[in-house]
Amino acid sequence: MKKVFARPTSLKDTPFHYCAGCGHSITHRLICDAVDQLGIRGITIGVPPAGCAVLAYNYFDFDMLEAPHGRGCAVATGIKRTLPDRVVFSYQGDGDLAAIGTAETFHAANRGENITVIFINNAVYGMTGGQMAPTTLLGMTSTTSPPGRSAPLDGHPIRMSEILARLDGTAYIERCAVNSPQNILRAGRAIRKAFQYQMDGAGFTLIEVLSQCPTNWKMTAAESCRWVDEVMAKTFPVGVIKDIGKGEKHAD
Repeated sequence: MKKVFARPTSLKDTPFHYCAGCGHSITHRLICDAVDQLGIRGITIGVPPAGCAVLAYNYFDFDMLEAPHGRGCAVATGIKRTLPDRVVFSYQGDGDLAAIGTAETFHAANRGENITVIFINNAVYGMTGGQMAPTTLLGMTSTTSPPGRSAPLDGHPIRMSEILARLDGTAYIERCAVNSPQNILRAGRAIRKAFQYQMDGAGFTLIEVLSQCPTNWKMTAAESCRWVDEVMAKTFPVGVIKDIGKGEKHAD
């Protein structure tokens, strides 16, 4: 009988520590699928973040190098400039990338660093108790915004993908989700495409992943999947935000 589904070679046979229903584990698998399909396991280097995915090196069966909180793009830049033949990606949450790491992310994108960023957006600080994040939706409650996020008090949720897409150094940016089979398949294709663009020397690529967080959203797994479509995607619509075309290098 032909095998049509199996654990990716690049994914270690280790139980995930993530909460039930979390999107991190799905995204980990999609990254490993892309690495296997492109045949780049031996040249891939990942940079895990602080936050829920701080132990990502326990799951990816290729080289990983931990970064301080917010410095994923800086560390990935150093690796790529030192080892330009490697495929380098940083894996970062919304607090890591859009709060403490705003400067590193913005300037790496503006310089057109030939790296890939996997940006997990679950609209809260997941690991530390569900505090308000830069991406927390208006009206959304969190441990630090019990009445709900207020624009006059807290500002608006930051749409990092749209901001970075305006920079000349960015080559490909797409927002995906991992809350349904259809969206998971689309996210897998986007990650694979981003890696391919990096291999072609196109410039900075970023895949934003809307990831459900049932624990901090105080929902069941099924409810959180529906919430991504019914609420979250209205503020962060999924789709291609920028695509300069395969193989085209960024503007110098």
